[in-house]
Amino acid sequence: MMAKHVPLVSVLRGPLRESMHSGRVAVVHSSGALVASAGDPKDPMFARSTAKLLQVIPVLVSGASERFGLEDQDIAVACASHNGEPVHVEAVTKLLEKAGISQDQLQCGPHAPYHKPTAVRMREHGTPFTSLHNNCSGKHAAMLTLSAFLGAKDENYMDPSHPVQQYMLKTVAAMSGEEAADIPLGIDGCGVPVFAMPLQKLALAYARLGRPDSLPEGYAAACGRILRALRSHPHLLAGDDRFDTALIRATGGRLIGKMGAEGVFAVTVPDEGLGIAVKVEDGSLRALYPAVVEALRQLQLLSGREYEALAGFHSPLLHNWRGDAVGRIEPCFTLDREACG
Repeated sequence: MMAKHVPLVSVLRGPLRESMHSGRVAVVHSSGALVASAGDPKDPMFARSTAKLLQVIPVLVSGASERFGLEDQDIAVACASHNGEPVHVEAVTKLLEKAGISQDQLQCGPHAPYHKPTAVRMREHGTPFTSLHNNCSGKHAAMLTLSAFLGAKDENYMDPSHPVQQYMLKTVAAMSGEEAADIPLGIDGCGVPVFAMPLQKLALAYARLGRPDSLPEGYAAACGRILRALRSHPHLLAGDDRFDTALIRATGGRLIGKMGAEGVFAVTVPDEGLGIAVKVEDGSLRALYPAVVEALRQLQLLSGREYEALAGFHSPLLHNWRGDAVGRIEPCFTLDREACG
């Protein structure tokens, strides 16, 4: 019987492994074929914010993007779990303005910017954090934009029964190959529905994002637009100190990936028609990026120059309070290709 999860990443201190993070990896072709895996790729999990790239598709397919004149930077920030830097707040503000929406209509709630220098400056100046600083504000702005286009009420746009959320559920189902009725829903940290599916279905959705030939009419153009927007504006997806942005920059947009809370990451590889999904079982962020880079390395998807640009995410050093290097985080898994036929 296949193990649900396997050791993915070791935490080493001196000569010993001090901790270990387990998890799963699924690599899927856009045809639906499982190419490689580690652990059980069929075990369900919540996609969390990796779904954001899929949730932008209805904004494009519906005609809302054309109606409100959305540009690539609007699409990019709608996909984001951003740092809350001034450039991100400005981008979300402009997206709202194009659809005639007030920031007061955002229901994602405020939190401190992920970008520590921005958060420190705001605290020093007594500037309050707003919903615009919420890492999900771009997604919520896009949801309100779609709601305005559909002529739906905006006060309950987060409700699973709202036309916006039903449209997004239908789209996630089409991308992942699941039936909408078979997708369990939870509530994400920002208050909107979040989708559960087998890990390999998330990988399939990302494979189709990069090679959308088999998707319903209009999806191919929407997927192409999303990838173009992220290649043009990688900083809006996350930020300068974030892996999502670094991956796009390092590969020139040949690989595009998105993190999700609780240790989830998904990558689309359009040239190969592949999607890759990683889940760290304990939700640890420190284990996530080493696992993702290791999967890319084993799949030979990184050139030497690209790997060098991402090496700091692959085996990061551990430091004590004095700043001395006292250990490292290191991937310890091998992808299984034989079991995938």
